[in-house]
Amino acid sequence: MEKSLSSNSVEAYLHDVEKLCQYLEIAQIEIVPENIDHQNLLNFLKWITELGMTSRSQARIISGLKGFFKYLLLENIIRKDPTDLLESPKIGRKLPTVLSIEEIDSIIGAIDLSTPQGKRNKAIIETIYGCGLRVSELVDLKISNLFFDDGFIKVVGKGDKERLVPIGHIAQSEIQFYLSDIRNHIIIKHGNEDIVFLNRQGAKLTRVMIFTIIKQLTKKLGIKKTISPHTLRHSFATHLVEGGADLRAVQEMLGHESITTTEIYTHLDRDFLRSTIIQFHPRSK
Repeated sequence: MEKSLSSNSVEAYLHDVEKLCQYLEIAQIEIVPENIDHQNLLNFLKWITELGMTSRSQARIISGLKGFFKYLLLENIIRKDPTDLLESPKIGRKLPTVLSIEEIDSIIGAIDLSTPQGKRNKAIIETIYGCGLRVSELVDLKISNLFFDDGFIKVVGKGDKERLVPIGHIAQSEIQFYLSDIRNHIIIKHGNEDIVFLNRQGAKLTRVMIFTIIKQLTKKLGIKKTISPHTLRHSFATHLVEGGADLRAVQEMLGHESITTTEIYTHLDRDFLRSTIIQFHPRSK
């Protein structure tokens, strides 16, 4: 509550602490949190390394444990923080998987529009890609936050921070069609009246369901890339940067706290520029 973290972030931090508990149980170490020392944590890190966890996953777990022990320190449960000298592994900046515009068109084209769910799924994909939403932002999207007359939607991002995101006419028309022709015929469960995208039972979709929808479509097309809803968000950002969009504007639309998070897309843009020069510049022939 003090850090205004989203429920998803809280859940992730709890999983990090649970992993430490699992290690202690497997290693048959009976110990209370206030007696855990630096060596215990080093042994735990050695264990997760041997399990084959990536540097990125290890850094994420260390971040969760640091948060936990910092809390114990603030609550005067411990006097010394055992994570003080704990270093995160160095992680390289991994370029995200990105779909081409043609691949996105083919994914949307593969949707079976003969079913109500297909029409809903088309609106979902057009919204994620058209607005660059996180999957949690999509499932929580509210009808009362659709400002189509102004060309914006309001989304609630990480840390419950609200932002206005421009919405194009294609995503807008797909949502409007879904609301008027599909959603209107669903018996809505109490508490979901303001949620845009619903399942057949009239309840809010889960994040897993969005993953499943996209996985099934890419499998149907035989696309070999590892694709998730986040891939559509990455593609949204990349296509904007490649098209010459201002990085600050992209940062605002994505809801990134730091511009450095958005700058990853400039690396993709440089690759795009290089390939364009090689292809079209007379001195590269």
